[in-house]
Amino acid sequence: MFTGIIDELGDVVAIEDLGDAARFRLRGPLVTEGAKHGDSIAVNGVCLTVVETADGEFTADVMAETLKRSSLGALRAGGKVNLERPMALGSRFGGHLVQGHVDGTGTVITRAPTEHWDIVRISLPAKLSSYVVEKGSITVDGISLTVVETGPGSFTVSLIPTTLALTTLGLKQPGELVNLEVDVIAKYVQHQQDGTTR
Repeated sequence: MFTGIIDELGDVVAIEDLGDAARFRLRGPLVTEGAKHGDSIAVNGVCLTVVETADGEFTADVMAETLKRSSLGALRAGGKVNLERPMALGSRFGGHLVQGHVDGTGTVITRAPTEHWDIVRISLPAKLSSYVVEKGSITVDGISLTVVETGPGSFTVSLIPTTLALTTLGLKQPGELVNLEVDVIAKYVQHQQDGTTR
């Protein structure tokens, strides 16, 4: 379980094609401190399992299903990623409950800089629209954010200078993919209301 508060902006060092999977080598000195084989680290909001660590880097295997259903398949060596360690029991809870299970991807539609923040509009798959509400929580590339407004097939978020400087959302341009995870509590409420499994 994560909170959507990014620990550091990491680097994609290398990606090895394994046919039906890929092995990622990522640099993140903070998240690898004390990390060991089998630990979890969220990469752009996707919970991955550490294979090995060395010199501030770690490797993780990513199966084809994850590459297809998330934006990780679009990553290339030299790119930047948001990294977060799992929540520690008894620690401060700064964001919201984030599982690291991506529900879908969206595309940055527009970004409008203002004097103190950027307003970013992101496309929203129809299957996720019932879980996204104004002033509710959503995870974008692993970042816990508050929805400003919703519209047909999209939503907006406001990004403060800290988020712009310390996460990939400071770099993402219109047309680029982002991972989306809706609030897990909203999913359970919806399930109870309509009796479906999503």
